[in-house]
Amino acid sequence: MSFDKLDKLGTKLHALSHALSILGADEATHMAPGGGEARAEAMSVLSGMHHRESVAPEIGDWLDAAEQEDLSDDQKAAVREWRRRYVGLTCLPPEFVERQTRASMRCEQLWRDLRARNDWAGFAPVLQEVVELERERAARRGEVLGLSPYDALIEMYDPGSRVEQIAPVFDELKTFLVDFVPRALEVQEKRREKAPTRPLSGNYPIEKQRELGLAMMAAVGFDLTRGSLSVSHHPFCGGVPTDVRITTRYRSDEFLSSLMGTLHETGHALYEQNLPKEWAHWPLGEARGMSMHESQSLFVEKQIGRNPAFWHWALPLVEQHLGESWSQDEILDHVHHVERGLIRVDADEVTYPLHVILRFEIEQELIGGTLEVTDLPEAWDERMKRYLGLSTIDSPKDGPMQDVHWPSSAFGYFPSYTLGAMMAAQQWNAIKREIPDLDDQLSRGEFEAVNDWRRKHIWSQASRWSTPELIERATGEPLNARHFREHLEERYG
Repeated sequence: MSFDKLDKLGTKLHALSHALSILGADEATHMAPGGGEARAEAMSVLSGMHHRESVAPEIGDWLDAAEQEDLSDDQKAAVREWRRRYVGLTCLPPEFVERQTRASMRCEQLWRDLRARNDWAGFAPVLQEVVELERERAARRGEVLGLSPYDALIEMYDPGSRVEQIAPVFDELKTFLVDFVPRALEVQEKRREKAPTRPLSGNYPIEKQRELGLAMMAAVGFDLTRGSLSVSHHPFCGGVPTDVRITTRYRSDEFLSSLMGTLHETGHALYEQNLPKEWAHWPLGEARGMSMHESQSLFVEKQIGRNPAFWHWALPLVEQHLGESWSQDEILDHVHHVERGLIRVDADEVTYPLHVILRFEIEQELIGGTLEVTDLPEAWDERMKRYLGLSTIDSPKDGPMQDVHWPSSAFGYFPSYTLGAMMAAQQWNAIKREIPDLDDQLSRGEFEAVNDWRRKHIWSQASRWSTPELIERATGEPLNARHFREHLEERYG
């Protein structure tokens, strides 16, 4: 049977993906600085092997034949996802994949050093090469898929999403937030006039923070026998479902930013660890796009980790590991802190979408060729002033150099963050309807019911449904941004 051939191919490709994922996670965490050039070459060769195996001409024949075979529903869904993957990958020749992998690896490695030195002049030419290759990739994919170049990149991360759907929602949200941010700041100021803020500062040993993070990861459902926690320049969740690699970054003078980052990446990890094992070597067994993935990470960080009920349970754990006692009001003053800031990963959930919308708009201009890399600092600064009232013109490291996404060729990814925030709020609303005492459960440190709901409605479904179908089947309605706006207004307005 042709399906059996696809199944065997899936096992081989899964092994190559495993190797690439672990090498990538190690490169960002434990690799010695001198290993960069050889690591880039090794990953380039493996990427080329994976691509060549994935686009072999006979696969098209196998897919045609398998679609005529008597298959189970799971197998039919697997063939459908294989077809989508095959069409997407055959857009690009293997030599291009190797060239792009090599360029993005080099750019990412240089970014770590040059960002620390605020060296835009040294970084811009390297990023220019990445952008030029990304434009080529977008054009190649768009021509085959019948999409605009930027839509062709979004399709890689969030199948089915299009600029014409995202842009109006983001424009509406941007209008709401530009008005809402000052209102949230005013509410915060009035609250602090009544009860002054206790400073979130001290001396918090990194090892103690790590132990606290591990304890919370385990409590919310992370399987420590199939994953680990490390340190990196930029927090991420990588590896494979049987060996998930979470990273965070620490500051010894405060503990909350690292803890929130750890919870965020744990949300990603829970999705990966709970995907169907029997589908692991099929495209069907992968998570359904990055907006759904972000909904799972933001759900843990925002809907759970910034919920007052969560902190009723968590504060004794903080005292146990850090030796410091906080009241719920004192910690929530920081957990719900709103501030116009320069750094996306440190932003609160009110201002965060504005950081994403800025990048979404700039990416379209970069890929479309109406903006060049040399003009990025000015374009970034203009939008930061307009949306958040801040300037980055003298600090590129806090502007277009701050994220790892562009150096690593991840254009089209950013919309997923805010789409994911909307999905997370909608899922929380649906869960609350089914579990009215959910807050009481969280206050006791009981996360089983909320995880069971997500396992049933999201995790176990993997890529069986499109993103719009999955969110509607899970929550009973199509994606509705109203839930996110109401969430912000209730918590901050």
